[in-house]
Amino acid sequence: MKILKGGKIFNRGKSFYADVLIQDQRIKLVAPNISRANAVEINMDGKWIIPGIIDDQVHFREPGLTYKADIASESRAAVAGGVTTFMEMPNTKPNALTQAILQDKYVIADKSAYCNYSFFMGASNDNLEEVLRTDKTQVCGLKIFMGSSTGNMLVDNRETLDKLFSNVDMLIATHCEDEATVRANMKKYEEEYGDNLDATYHPIIRNVEGCYLSSSMAVELAKKYNTRLHILHISTAKELDLFENTMPLRNKRITSEVCVHHMYFSADDYPRLGNKIKCNPAIKASENRDALLPALLDDRLDIIATDHAPHTAEEKSKPYSQAPAGLPLVQHAIDIMMRMVQQGKISMEKVVEKMSHAPAECFQIQHRGYIEEGQFADLAIIDPDYKWTVAPENVLYKCGWSPLEGEEFTGKVSNTYVNGEEVYVMHKVNEIKQGLGHRLTFDRP
Repeated sequence: MKILKGGKIFNRGKSFYADVLIQDQRIKLVAPNISRANAVEINMDGKWIIPGIIDDQVHFREPGLTYKADIASESRAAVAGGVTTFMEMPNTKPNALTQAILQDKYVIADKSAYCNYSFFMGASNDNLEEVLRTDKTQVCGLKIFMGSSTGNMLVDNRETLDKLFSNVDMLIATHCEDEATVRANMKKYEEEYGDNLDATYHPIIRNVEGCYLSSSMAVELAKKYNTRLHILHISTAKELDLFENTMPLRNKRITSEVCVHHMYFSADDYPRLGNKIKCNPAIKASENRDALLPALLDDRLDIIATDHAPHTAEEKSKPYSQAPAGLPLVQHAIDIMMRMVQQGKISMEKVVEKMSHAPAECFQIQHRGYIEEGQFADLAIIDPDYKWTVAPENVLYKCGWSPLEGEEFTGKVSNTYVNGEEVYVMHKVNEIKQGLGHRLTFDRP
């Protein structure tokens, strides 16, 4: 039993000073001046206490790509960034296209994850029978890549999509980019520029129209079949018209996610960072970036995530057409959002809503996402005044680099609790807590 004393708590749109009593992995009480015999008291010194961040889109690369990352290494980085729960994508090797392969990932995480976890089942053009065997109370959702991906995971055939959207009764998460548009643009620019093609062309090749064609198709299908649809990493202003903000999140059948890098970087950053910020969908012109935050604030966009997708520095140093897409972010998402708080662009209460509460509501996660009695004690403690600089020596990703290197931030996660246990304290992960994470369960009828 432990008591976190005197922290500033952010929960359900409010902030207030109170104590948090933790017992048997859960929050027992939130109130001023809690005292219990035999409890360990931990002075928060006015630091901020937020519900642990729930990142609904990461790529931890295990199995098959563990030279880039693995569940242990990236969950270590996650807890250093206040992330207490992750949901991981199926485009590993082999792809998670069968129940057996999906279960293998849960077995790995049970032994190696420093925080809580769930894994998406993957869709292909020929695995509907396997998809329909998925237990929606034990698996976060079905992932459909309506754009290019690893292996046999591109699903852009209309007949296949109709079967999936009409038969699957759990949440479907989609990556939406029109493959024909992307391929035509790539062919055009490769023929025109050859070896001179570089990352500045990425948002032109993977353009606004390609995103909108695919995401609008997904919305059309979801409305036709009343499918529970969640569109990942919205990156364009045009797509925002597809989403509504006229009802509570728990009542929405179509929801959306925005990633920190699409709100932070723009196409103006390619000359400086090049392939380091090459990702799919692409970081685009600044008018797109500048439209995303207002849509987040007015609830057309529902969740903030990372799409954490590490690759080695060597891979990223290859010519543009050979360099893989994706960047590592799970350790630093809260730092980016804290900067926006300091700039007056968003409140900390809204950040907590979009990074902790909304993922719990959207995915119907049981007993997580809030600082309330009965919830699992997943907590991130933030020192809002701590000044620090992102550098290779404090980057915990297995790939060893970050596109934010050299940037100074004010505010940092100082402690992270997962299921009531302290797994991270400023700059250091408690290695004996490996395997502490729980498999998520979902409250779905």
